[in-house]
Amino acid sequence: MPETTTRRCFLGIDCGAESGRAMLGTLEGPRLRLEEVHRFPNEPVRLHETLTWDLPRLLREVQRGIAAGAARAGGALDGIAVDSWGVDFGLLDRSGGVLQNPVHYRDGRTRGVMEEVFRSIPRERIFDETGIQFLSLNTLYQVAALRRRTPEVLEAAGKLLLMADLVAYLLCGRAAAELTLASTSQMWSPVRREWSRPIIEAIGAPRSIFPEVVGPGTALAPLRPEVAREAGLASPPPVIATAAHDTASAVAAVPASGPGAWGYLSSGTWSLLGVELPAPRIAPEVLARNFTNEGGVAGTTRFLKNLSGLWLVQECRRRWARDGEDLDYGALTVLAEQAGAARAFVLPGHPDFFAPADMPEAIRAFCRRTGQPVPAAKGEVVRCALESLALAYREAAEAAREVLGHGIDRLHLVGGGSQNRLLDQLAADALGVPVLAGPAEATALGNILVQAMAVGEIGSLEELRAVVRASVRIEEYAPRERAAWDDRYAQYRRLAGRA
Repeated sequence: MPETTTRRCFLGIDCGAESGRAMLGTLEGPRLRLEEVHRFPNEPVRLHETLTWDLPRLLREVQRGIAAGAARAGGALDGIAVDSWGVDFGLLDRSGGVLQNPVHYRDGRTRGVMEEVFRSIPRERIFDETGIQFLSLNTLYQVAALRRRTPEVLEAAGKLLLMADLVAYLLCGRAAAELTLASTSQMWSPVRREWSRPIIEAIGAPRSIFPEVVGPGTALAPLRPEVAREAGLASPPPVIATAAHDTASAVAAVPASGPGAWGYLSSGTWSLLGVELPAPRIAPEVLARNFTNEGGVAGTTRFLKNLSGLWLVQECRRRWARDGEDLDYGALTVLAEQAGAARAFVLPGHPDFFAPADMPEAIRAFCRRTGQPVPAAKGEVVRCALESLALAYREAAEAAREVLGHGIDRLHLVGGGSQNRLLDQLAADALGVPVLAGPAEATALGNILVQAMAVGEIGSLEELRAVVRASVRIEEYAPRERAAWDDRYAQYRRLAGRA
């Protein structure tokens, strides 16, 4: 009798900074087939003076995605899981209802809050507790801002749930924090593997609102019966806590194999560059270079630096579209290629580029202020942004080498940014190592394959990555023009010293 191959269908829901998607993954033997069944915008909305997630719309679109996935899978799913970016959260009241629309990390409520927190608990103590990079948008400073501005809301809270955990709760009714997502909050101790009591007490937050923490690949509870019924599912599948931080899912799906020191770059609205370690690295030199230790799949640590990513290009495109020139990313990349090598650079993580009203003008103004040639045409602006990103990647990679004592011999570039062939080549050129681009759908692959681990279809992280390698095509980019890029990097470093 011939062997039969088990066919399992999982739905991965990715809540990205620009859009959300429902991806159906069909696992048959050693290969996974992905299909996008629903896509929706996930832009924040301004309520009065506050920038918030549009939670009711998000939940409605997630339910539409479940219905679309159910229809494509023949009315049966083996699991559903949600991932999102980190740091943002929603609050439940004591009866389990949502207190208010979650605030978006690009809202201005955390301005100056980090310094206030340092007066209650020193910066060094926070890092010793959490190993997390200092960013004003971290959950810690969002909670502190909430405590300062509207303490009555925090006092009314029953539970705090980061965004993917909040959506999972609304789907299945179990309020839990998934570890990879919790680890980004700067309120979690990766050494003691518990919420940090000293930090929580320092900002005056109630300890009772922080939920139980579960590892990636934990089945939470069945999908709510009414949601399953409306979606056309024959029975409620389990809602699974995947690697709920989108970068954790993406890194799980890095198709690395063999010996050597590989690094990864998860490229999207943000860029996250780092290496995978067996344990967190918490030391003064890590703090000095502002690296972070975030939880990964199978007990790994994502040692990385958060960098601004394609946000610069996304916001340029958005601005030009408002002005009546709606060019897609492919067209903008062609213009950037035609523009030739950049003559000016920006610092992608500079505060000028966090949330400007006019990104192209912000880029030009930065170049003007720092005495550089000012990019005029659209292609020049995009080329300036992309080359600046590549140089920021090199700076982060060199800082990681100094901290860890070794460099990387290849870089796996995954996520949506891997589809930008110009950026792939620029990254190889700037870092001077081969870049292996793909998969573009790393987050969806990781989300779904961690679900497969949860139900016993995949036994290890190594096996998961073998499925990725068997399922996707990887493009390799060799570095070029090393001397020219050394000169560009020297110019970038001088710019960083005076900007």
